[in-house]
Amino acid sequence: MTDQFAPPPALGCRTSPVLKQRGQREVFCGLTGIIWLHRKIQDAFFLVVGSRTCAHLLQSAAGVMIFAEPRFGTAILEESDLAGLNDAHAELDRTVQQLLARRPDIRQLFLVGSCPSEVIKLDLSRAAERLTQQFAPSVRVLEYSGSGIETTFTQGEDACLAAMVPVLPHTTARELLVVGALPDVVEDQMLSLLDGLGIGPVRVLPARSIDAEMGIGENTVFALTQPFLSDTHAALERRGARHLAAPFPFGEEGTTAWLAAIAAEFNVSDDRFRAVTEAPRRRARAAIAQASAPLNGKSVFFFPDSQMEVPLARFLTRECAMTAIEVGMPYIHDSIHGPDLDLLPQGPQLSEGQDVDMQLDRCRAARPDLTVCGLGLANPLEAAGLSPKWAIELVFTPVHFYEQAGDLASLFARPLRRKTILNGTSHTQVAAQ
Repeated sequence: MTDQFAPPPALGCRTSPVLKQRGQREVFCGLTGIIWLHRKIQDAFFLVVGSRTCAHLLQSAAGVMIFAEPRFGTAILEESDLAGLNDAHAELDRTVQQLLARRPDIRQLFLVGSCPSEVIKLDLSRAAERLTQQFAPSVRVLEYSGSGIETTFTQGEDACLAAMVPVLPHTTARELLVVGALPDVVEDQMLSLLDGLGIGPVRVLPARSIDAEMGIGENTVFALTQPFLSDTHAALERRGARHLAAPFPFGEEGTTAWLAAIAAEFNVSDDRFRAVTEAPRRRARAAIAQASAPLNGKSVFFFPDSQMEVPLARFLTRECAMTAIEVGMPYIHDSIHGPDLDLLPQGPQLSEGQDVDMQLDRCRAARPDLTVCGLGLANPLEAAGLSPKWAIELVFTPVHFYEQAGDLASLFARPLRRKTILNGTSHTQVAAQ
C-alpha cells in the first residue's frame, strides 16, 4: 500500500551526530513501572524485595489509600538481612507463602529486585525458579530488576515484559503481537482500529490476565507501542518473532504511520485503510490544531528521562510547529527509534546519556520556551525562569493514538499557558501598585 501520512523531511536526524556524555545523571527509580503495570495485569502481584524507602516510594507514587488492597507490596530487607545475619531466601519464601495464602486470587507473582537486594546479591532468579516449582501450576513466579542504580524509570516495564517472553508458549500461527502497557480504554481503541482494518488475531503483551491466549514463534510479527522496550524487543527476536519498525503512535501522523506499517504487512488495501482512518485522523488533526496554538513557533529542550523523547520531539516539531533545540535520550536504539528519527527534521542536537551539569548549562544558555525533564530538575529550572514539563506525566497519562492526540498537545501547552497567566497576574499587580 502507499504511504498514508505526510512526506518525511528532506533530511531527517537518523544519521545526525549524537553527543554522548557520561557523568552524573538525574534519573527516577525503575520501580515506578509497577504503578501502571499492577493496574494493567489484573491477576498479578508485584512483590518488591527492598527497603522501607522502596515501600514509601511506591505508596507515595501510587497514592494508595490505607483501606485499599493494591496488587503490589514490599518484602522489607531489615538491617539483619543486609548484614547477612538472616537467610534472606528463607525469609523471602516465608513472605511469599503468607502472601499467597492471604491472596488466593494471585495467578502471577513478580519478584522485583531493588537497589538493596542487588547490593547484597540476593539471587531472585533462583528464588523465582524455586517458588515456581513449589506453587505450580496455580501461580507463575517471575523476577526482574527495578533497581534505580542503572535504569531509567520506564525500564521497569521493559524488564517486566522481557521476563514474561521466555515462558510464553510456542506457536506457528501468523499473528500480530502488540507490545506495551496501555490504559484499557486506549488499548480498546487500538484493537478497534486494527479490527476495522481486518487484522487479526491480535495479541497484546502484557495481557490483562494469564489466561489470555498468546504464543510466540517464527510467524509472529510484533509492533511496539512504547519506545522504551529494547530488552523486550531483543527477547521477542530471540524467540523468532519479527519487529515491524514504525514511528510510535503519538499524534495523528505517528498513529497513521504506525497503522500503515501493520497494514502493509497484512496487505490491507488503500481504500480500506482510508475508510477506517479518515474520520479519526480528521478529529485528531482538529484537536491538535486547537490544543497546540500556544506551542506554535516555540522552542523545546528534552532532558533524557522516559525514553519517549525522540517520538515526542517528532510530534512537537511536525504536528505542533515547535523547534527542538536538544533531544536527549538515556540511550538510542536504531531499530526502535530510527523511524521517528527519519521524520524528525535536522536541527536539534541529539544527545545520549547524560552529564547533568553540562546539560543544564546548555539548557540555561539556550533559554527554551519549554523544557521536558525529570521531577528532580523541574523546580530548579522553574526557579531559573524556564517552563518545565514533567516527563513522568507523559507516561501516566493516556497519550497514544488518534483520540488522545489533542490531549497530548495539551500536556505540553499547559506549562506555557500557566506561565502566560502568571505573567499576566504579575503585570496586573504591578500596574495596581
